[in-house]
Amino acid sequence: MNKLPCIILTGPTAVGKTAYSIRLAKEVNGAVISADSMQVYRGMNIGSAKITPEEMDGITHYLVDILEPEESFDVYQFQKLGRDAMQKCYDSRHIPMIVGGTGFYIQALLREIDFTETTGHSSYRTELEERVLQPGGTEAVFALLQKVDPVSASIIHPNNRKRVIRALEYYHETGRPISEHNIEQHRKDSPFNYVYFVLTDDRAKIYERIERRVDLMIEAGLEEEVRQLYDRGLTEHYTSMKGLGYREWFPYFKGNCTREDVIRTIKLNTRHFAKRQLTWFRREQDVTWISLPVYNYDPEQVVSYMKTVCREKGLIQ
Repeated sequence: MNKLPCIILTGPTAVGKTAYSIRLAKEVNGAVISADSMQVYRGMNIGSAKITPEEMDGITHYLVDILEPEESFDVYQFQKLGRDAMQKCYDSRHIPMIVGGTGFYIQALLREIDFTETTGHSSYRTELEERVLQPGGTEAVFALLQKVDPVSASIIHPNNRKRVIRALEYYHETGRPISEHNIEQHRKDSPFNYVYFVLTDDRAKIYERIERRVDLMIEAGLEEEVRQLYDRGLTEHYTSMKGLGYREWFPYFKGNCTREDVIRTIKLNTRHFAKRQLTWFRREQDVTWISLPVYNYDPEQVVSYMKTVCREKGLIQ
């Protein structure tokens, strides 16, 4: 059976995925499926660095601005919506391009990971959810994960309560680390003929761009954007508010830190996030790394190389 074509374009935050994805989509007749856990939300434009209609430049985009911030969103929903979007791409004779920095989302779609091994909501999950809300609870629950599944603990941020609890729940139900399950799923053959591009750069350059990006977000009104959501009744416990650039503001709104503390923390957390992204991508298989300095940051050279790889893989003529 012939496998359907698919392109993945990812890399650490602030590396320039958006601009390159538009250029490549124009060259290969592609449509973009956003693999970003925050760009699905309406009204969260600045902090998520959401692509604008002008930046889309006529390229069809899926999974952008489809939910209200009060709604939850996770990898299961992404997988379902992503599959639907891919089918729409094929129906319209476009190559689906999965673009974004959430590696787990990309893996779930690319390898059709099965999430049905464990049951639904458990009493143990409820217990953990209640525990993290207690003083010191987040640290205590993460310490449990470090003990039973150090591999997952090295990838998941301690403040990502949802994923920490999910990993612990899996261990509780199956008696084995979820990281082992993920490795097994990772080894599954993909039903797609794909190319997996990872854009990268010198770490110092990535950190420089992160610093500048955060400064530009502040200038563009990030505080006001989050304040409106806060005044709307959203708290740090909503899925949407756990995103970088959003969760850091709540202590400030409550009078527990300064505005400068918030900005410094956003920059620090974003640098840590970029580091974890690169760690994730290094564990992926069949990855085509694209070091931007090698191409002198020239978009034409980069896209030309990506087209060559796509042609060699039989994705385009």
